[in-house]
Amino acid sequence: MGAVVPEVLRDLGLAEAAVATRISEAWSEVVGAEAAAHSWPAALEAGVLDVEVDSSVWAQQLQLRLPELLAELARRLEAAAPRRVRLRVGRGGAAGA
Repeated sequence: MGAVVPEVLRDLGLAEAAVATRISEAWSEVVGAEAAAHSWPAALEAGVLDVEVDSSVWAQQLQLRLPELLAELARRLEAAAPRRVRLRVGRGGAAGA
């Protein structure tokens, strides 16, 4: 039973949803309060974290920090951490609310 549950969660996409929730909850700590006010994790799929930012300036700032951000996510999430981050300028999400 213990070996089956993680497989079922993965097949249903719930394991990735749980990781996405953990990322969202820790986002301010991972990127810092100022960057978190301008960015938010939008989706996690197949190890790629989509992050929306409210301007191209913040996209560039986070792009420069990607190695640091990926390392921090790996420290917190271990094997479940995203392997890549894709940044895009958007208007929705938590920062836009």
